[in-house]
Amino acid sequence: MRRFAILFALLQLSIINYQLSIIHAQPVMEIIRQHPAYSSCNYDIYPDSVPNNLTPAPAGKKPFYISHYGRHGSRYISNRTGYDMPYKMMLQAESVDELTPIGKKVLQEMKAIMGDSEDRWGELTYIGAQQHRQIARRMIERFPEVFEGAANVSARSTIVPRCMVSMSYALMELARINPQLHITMESTKRTQHYMNFQDPVLRKGYMTPEARKAYDAYVAPRTGNSRLMEMIFKNPDIVKEIVDETFFNYYLMKMGLFILNTHMKTETFLLSLFQTEELYRMWQIDNALWYIQHGACKLNGGRQPYTQRHLLRQLIADADSCILLDRPGAQLRFGHETVILPLVCLIGINGYDLSTGNLDELEKRGWWCSSVFPMGANVQFIFYRSSPKDKDVLVKVLLNEQEARLPIPTHSAPYYHWSDVRRYCLNKLEQYKE
Repeated sequence: MRRFAILFALLQLSIINYQLSIIHAQPVMEIIRQHPAYSSCNYDIYPDSVPNNLTPAPAGKKPFYISHYGRHGSRYISNRTGYDMPYKMMLQAESVDELTPIGKKVLQEMKAIMGDSEDRWGELTYIGAQQHRQIARRMIERFPEVFEGAANVSARSTIVPRCMVSMSYALMELARINPQLHITMESTKRTQHYMNFQDPVLRKGYMTPEARKAYDAYVAPRTGNSRLMEMIFKNPDIVKEIVDETFFNYYLMKMGLFILNTHMKTETFLLSLFQTEELYRMWQIDNALWYIQHGACKLNGGRQPYTQRHLLRQLIADADSCILLDRPGAQLRFGHETVILPLVCLIGINGYDLSTGNLDELEKRGWWCSSVFPMGANVQFIFYRSSPKDKDVLVKVLLNEQEARLPIPTHSAPYYHWSDVRRYCLNKLEQYKE
């Protein structure tokens, strides 16, 4: 009987793998053609609506606790450096009368964007606020049992203002829907060791000589854009002394994509300057870099996901404590993409624990960072049981509100026994030596 159960669980896991392969059957370039913002990776915008196609829980099981970590919503660019690079190049070209009519229009657009962003660097935008209201609303609508009556909702954020404001908008929406909720929130340096831990040792050593060699070789055929140069500058060969083609193409493209997170998204034509293939090449470059920085990349030892070992231990400890309560409610955490991506890789959600030294494999094997951490990205752990006395607690993981798979056998996918998930995660953490 036990052998049959194991075989059945493995069959379920293979079915989920197959389903995920179908999701990734659509080429990235086609996704970008339909949704250009996908090419901007961590600058992508969270969707306004999410399919409500959740799998019913096993008989008798009901949601009773939610553990969540979410990224802040859409924001202004963190600092002016990313905008300054192409902007200053354009100003220099203008000073020597080297801008075409299109180039002059681009410069005017850039001036408007710079003016709108000044003294707002890194701030949450209206779009970001709405994202968190919508995510919170869907959470309480999907799992009403967790938020019934005077349920407890404990929230905390990092000490970065955009995260604090994101938390506030989410909690405002929950309180609007159910004014009886008992809500607490905090933002303190005392929790930064797991809420936003950026391991100095691992961060410093991610770009090993081996990784640098592979990355440079991967990037080389994907940089530059002579077509763009000819469109914007009268004499591209002459302005090469003041305009670096590679940097200009990359950062102007980023400016056009980033502005989609602000109220100016309908007031700029920058994105129309670029062809789908050009956006796709930039996505490939960024995706490879994000993998080296945060994935289980063999080129640097595959240890980067362990930057979030403290958070994963905290998630386990919090869950263990809350499971003992009759009505634990929800624990919501608000932070950053540089936490969510390595956390997803560390747990192995949806195959993001992929370990390879071949950057050309990332795309075909479904390691697409844009699918993990758009603005407002979130991981939700939904816990189920039949009653407080039920020891067989199940957990379902949602990545950006969609059911995800774990590298753990189960007979009731996408539901997993918490005891199995807990054991797997602790064993994974034990493999890392400080």
